[in-house]
Amino acid sequence: MSYTLNCSILLTELPLLERAAAAKAAGFDSVEFWWPFAEAVPTGKQVDEFVTSIKNAGVQLDGLNFFAGDMPAGDRGLVSWKGRCGEFKENVEVVAAIGQATGCTSFNALYGNRLDGFTAAEQDELAVKNLLAATAGVAKIGGTVLIEPVSGTEAYPLKTAADALAVVDAVKAAGGKNIALLADFYHLAVNGDDVSAIIEAHAKDFGHIQIADAPGRGAPGTGTLPLLDWISRSRELGYTGKVSLEYKQDAATAFDWLKTASASA
Repeated sequence: MSYTLNCSILLTELPLLERAAAAKAAGFDSVEFWWPFAEAVPTGKQVDEFVTSIKNAGVQLDGLNFFAGDMPAGDRGLVSWKGRCGEFKENVEVVAAIGQATGCTSFNALYGNRLDGFTAAEQDELAVKNLLAATAGVAKIGGTVLIEPVSGTEAYPLKTAADALAVVDAVKAAGGKNIALLADFYHLAVNGDDVSAIIEAHAKDFGHIQIADAPGRGAPGTGTLPLLDWISRSRELGYTGKVSLEYKQDAATAFDWLKTASASA
């Protein structure tokens, strides 16, 4: 199957450690998670339980977020967060260890919101330093750091593909080569980006694709976005990775669209 299931936004009716098995039961061999713990450095027991849930389910972990702070409270990453640099770097070590244990090589680093009391330039300078630490930390396991434009949070500065690609280019210029754009078609479309043009220009270099329909952030077909066409064109232009299902829908109906989808599944 060319799709991977995001178990942090889907299957949330179930406890975290049961979701990988539920994904397998639904027909998926690949899963991804946002950071699955409440803190940057969980206990060894917590990590072991998470890794074991993946392995026992018989699925591949194909994506994992770095710790992003308190997401329900509005936090969107530590990468540019002044005062939490040490915490982020400690998290890099845990992320790399999970990647080593599971074979995961794609890691999403949410950039972080703009903060009062600091200039954008100060935060951006810190972000490059933290992302260099992240790229170095996961390079030893063949990992890639992903940079994602996000919608719905005004203080989050990366809203377009161009915003994210500027960060990717800055990190590459500083020596961090294993970094790429995470093309979330939902976020890009909602923020007003020309998704078709982005695909034409950058599909072969996408580090990852995530999808949800708009409006509503539901499954393909619940909104108006031509998601299957965008996926097909991305593949025609050289994208070879998985496509993540990162939408909100109850488990009973979440995968009905796959039965009639024309895209490869």
